[in-house]
Amino acid sequence: MSDRSMQEPTFLILTALAAGPQHGYGVITDVQEISGGRVRLRAGTLYAALDRLQSEGLIAGDREEVVDGRVRRYYRLTGDGVTRLAAEAERLRRNAEAAATRLRIRPAGGMFRRGLTGGAA
Repeated sequence: MSDRSMQEPTFLILTALAAGPQHGYGVITDVQEISGGRVRLRAGTLYAALDRLQSEGLIAGDREEVVDGRVRRYYRLTGDGVTRLAAEAERLRRNAEAAATRLRIRPAGGMFRRGLTGGAA
């Protein structure tokens, strides 16, 4: 498992798949919904990410179906994908908790002062 943080689109793609197998367009719309409209994946970007995530073993093909003469491929999280997503969610939760704690203890006036140089915290 990687120690580096996950890019937001990757996190959102894995989050979309955490609810169950989806096809590409379903992932695109789910990512947009989960992000409150902030992240809008283009098809080319999504499929490149899906290929990368498959090669990393975080997702796998689930099934294919033909709809209106076109193949619709479904993807699902693997066990490693679930583990990696859970670890990233926990990392983000800890970071958000640390930020919230620091914001609660800010002195009136807003800025911490460090040493003689006066750097902001």
